[in-house]
Amino acid sequence: MTYQPKSDFLHVMHERGFVAGCTDLQGLDEKLLNGTVPSYIGYDATAKSLHVGHLLNIMMLRWLQKTGHKPITLMGGGTTKVGDPSFRADERPLLDDAAIQVNIDGMQGVFAKYLDYGDGVQDALMLNNAEWLEGLNYLEFLRDIGRHFSVNRMLSFESVKSRLDREQSLSFLEFNYMILQAYDFLELNRRYGCMLQMGGSDQWGNIVNGIDLTRRVAETEIYGLTTPLLTTSDGRKMGKSQGGAIWLNADMLSPYEFWQFWRNTTDADVGRFAKLYTELPVDECERLGALEGSEINEAKVILANEVTTLCHGREAAEAAHATAREVFEKGGVGDDLPTLALPRAEIADGISIVQLIVRSGLAKSGKEAKRLITEGGARMDDSTLTDPGLMVTADALPVKLSAGRKRHALVTLEG
Repeated sequence: MTYQPKSDFLHVMHERGFVAGCTDLQGLDEKLLNGTVPSYIGYDATAKSLHVGHLLNIMMLRWLQKTGHKPITLMGGGTTKVGDPSFRADERPLLDDAAIQVNIDGMQGVFAKYLDYGDGVQDALMLNNAEWLEGLNYLEFLRDIGRHFSVNRMLSFESVKSRLDREQSLSFLEFNYMILQAYDFLELNRRYGCMLQMGGSDQWGNIVNGIDLTRRVAETEIYGLTTPLLTTSDGRKMGKSQGGAIWLNADMLSPYEFWQFWRNTTDADVGRFAKLYTELPVDECERLGALEGSEINEAKVILANEVTTLCHGREAAEAAHATAREVFEKGGVGDDLPTLALPRAEIADGISIVQLIVRSGLAKSGKEAKRLITEGGARMDDSTLTDPGLMVTADALPVKLSAGRKRHALVTLEG
């Protein structure tokens, strides 16, 4: 990069590694220097919680507000009914109004932990694009908005082209998604003076469409900024684990399990993740990332504490850390450990250890649980399991189950 940003926001973004691309870096920098810039990121309501894959952009909005600008979190109450086809092999399941609202309700609580909402100039706004999308007149929309889009150009975007190149079906419904997202940007600019859309680099084509549309219809100059699509140093998609998505809502993933995900960060990722997912000073992030041996484990604890504090609060982070110390250092059973509570009547005749491992979330299937046992990777109360046919009775509970060195669960009786 030859141009050095002067605004606080872009300086932070570049220094901490958030930026993959920008439509006009110097032009955006000047806007940021000359006043409050309303900026948005859109979130379709496809699940009841956001996950770690969203956290990079949530941190982007947080830094935007901390450097004096106005974040807009746009809930996709309308666009969720269409589904973003970007880099997907098939069409998303279609949700009804009730399911979409349940998902939006679940997602909103996460944003409130990272952003300050209100009526002030720099307070965040929570909006829903159903407000302007659901009342559209189809013929008017085609005439006033659709005429500005070239099908040839839309087909050239990588998110669509990759799907067609693989000869995978792309419905007309999905093809309309990029037009609707572009229209969101136009409406946000008209209604709230929004000048910047941010998102992952897979959204580049959709963002550019919105900029072009707004320039044509409203003759206004607006901007796009994208983040890199993150993978871990060993090539895995960021935010995925053996147990599935790393959710940000405590009712879908406990703060302890969230904390443990960050504690298990690969050595090579510690410094980079500290810059992206915490507010620690950059030089401290670099110091932590440079540690080796046993010291890097302490750096991972700091990373886990800082990220968990932002998402779940300081008390939850400290409780998770205490549980981890109890489990790993003392061999005990921490109060915050993921727990499976079974009714006594259900296991009156005993339950197989394989079932317990699966139901406690330490394996996805009986086959995986049996392999874990035969390979010596499963333990009960810190003793290695060797018999996949072992039956556990109610009198033996509670027990601590472990898969490898880092994944644990507690099995207890109800009541």
